[in-house]
Amino acid sequence: MTVIYPKVKIRKDAKVYVVFYQNNKRYRIYNGSKINSKIHPNKYPISERIALGKILASEVYRYLISGLTIQQAKVSELITPNMTDKDYLSIALKNKLKGGYTKKYNNQLTFIYKKLIKRLGNDKLQSAHIESILNVYTSETSYNTYRRRLCTLINEAIKSGMSSSSMQGIKSKRTKAKLHKPYKNISLILDDIRAFNNNLYLCALITYGCLLRPHREVRELTWSDVSDDLSYIHLSGNRNKSGRNRIVPVPSYVREILVKGEPHHNIFSGTPQPLNQDYFKTLWSRFKKQSNLLEQGQTLYSFRHSGAIEIFKRTGSVTKLQKAMGHSSINVSLTYLRGLEIAELKESDMPLI
Repeated sequence: MTVIYPKVKIRKDAKVYVVFYQNNKRYRIYNGSKINSKIHPNKYPISERIALGKILASEVYRYLISGLTIQQAKVSELITPNMTDKDYLSIALKNKLKGGYTKKYNNQLTFIYKKLIKRLGNDKLQSAHIESILNVYTSETSYNTYRRRLCTLINEAIKSGMSSSSMQGIKSKRTKAKLHKPYKNISLILDDIRAFNNNLYLCALITYGCLLRPHREVRELTWSDVSDDLSYIHLSGNRNKSGRNRIVPVPSYVREILVKGEPHHNIFSGTPQPLNQDYFKTLWSRFKKQSNLLEQGQTLYSFRHSGAIEIFKRTGSVTKLQKAMGHSSINVSLTYLRGLEIAELKESDMPLI
């Protein structure tokens, strides 16, 4: 495609601008901000503006012949001509890390980015680079997780201007469904946990009774999330997996062991900072080693599954279950009912309201 050299014009009020065409669209710019240039001719004395306008025109021309579009420059201020795939991926990571995602997500994204950059060097991104990174993961879950993170990075880089089809043909692996086996005797296992550790007991109790997810939603709870009379927990969208605001009732057996603290304090740590993200995972591992009650497949998350089954047994309503669980889809809620002794359960089989 032929690129016509930009023209420098001057208005009656002595302001200089550059005119050029790209993709049959006419552009008039007074400074280099649209192409991530720091040239601003009209900030200078009138006698110097034409000369600076010519410099701006040359930078515009260099930008146009590089193949970049004005729309690409709008994606990120870091877009410049003659960038390598490595440069685009670096910009993609910076853009995604500004997205307000969880710390775990950002850590995974950064981790896989570093592995990709090390493998890529200065080469053009190819499917072989992706495969060589993913094939070291024998676990289907890890493989699929990092495949998704790579897709995120590469799609963001393509949006910025990188030309690549490196993810084509690299499919996710089929994973075996894992069921968190529900508890048959909740009271017995909770008593066993209470004798082991009070924090783990409260976490399990809230996970079961309020259907919150233990490792983030429960662990990060502050007293300001709990109503003054301890009857409700309020979680904003950025505090739970669904992204929606959640209000859940607190059963009496949970309320009776809660002692209200400072509003900004975490209910487990008693300070403004929550306990570390592996706190309950570590406690559960220690509890599992010394408990004689746990069956294979039973985890801390199993309390949420057990609570879901109990709600369905009591109400017979999958819609109420969906709301209690904070799920966006009824089909997701149905997966929690696999612990029921029913050969097959579909949405059409569920009771109507």
